Amino acid sequence: MDMSEISLYRKYRPHNFDNLVGQDHVKETLINAIKSDHIAHAYLFTGPRGTGKTSTARLIAKALNCQNLKDDFEPCNECELCVDIASGRLIDLIEIDAASNRGIDEVRDLKEKINFAPSRSKYKVYIIDEVHMMTKEAFNALLKTLEEPPSHAYFILATTEVHKIPETIISRCQRFDFRRINTKALLTRLSFIAQKEGIEAEQKALEAISKYADGGLRDAIGLVEQLSADSKLTHEHVHDMLGISDSSLL
Repeated sequence: MDMSEISLYRKYRPHNFDNLVGQDHVKETLINAIKSDHIAHAYLFTGPRGTGKTSTARLIAKALNCQNLKDDFEPCNECELCVDIASGRLIDLIEIDAASNRGIDEVRDLKEKINFAPSRSKYKVYIIDEVHMMTKEAFNALLKTLEEPPSHAYFILATTEVHKIPETIISRCQRFDFRRINTKALLTRLSFIAQKEGIEAEQKALEAISKYADGGLRDAIGLVEQLSADSKLTHEHVHDMLGISDSSLL
């Protein structure tokens, strides 16, 4: 895929744990689990949108299947499986969007196929995004799979509304709460991306976007892309487009 054709957020999605912004508590625990070979068979990632939940899920899939895991237990990003996961081509990484696949049929299909060995990689990884949207029947069917998953299968459930998930599901998962990313960390990442993309960005423009994004990196990067005109990003344009009040006036 031509990198110039994809959105900046996808282009700068973290490709290793070191690139994961603002979630050090998650990063540290997962790296230790990989080191000690104690990765849980089911994780629940909860937190505001755009804070790195599905990106982290893909990093776990990479770490489980990477053919040349580095000395610091980071995926190599060069082997065939790392490349296929990054491009969304790996058949053994199954991503389900529960917002559009809420039904029992999808979970039944999952249950039927989960016992088959992975086709190319060492492990099958199921990522279920917005899992709180699933129906009661679908949750009940998923629960049976989570209780006794085959040794080659891992589940990562992601949600922005953890209170809607049954306690029985939560109790079967290792839970991580993703935090809103602080403004300073957002600003550092946006400055890096602007520099890499050759965007002439005013510091005050990036600061305004970092505050406006309310802790969501995906939204912040999307705004940089949307509000840059002719590879320039000015505070005046950001101010006008977002309709934000100037703190200096206050």
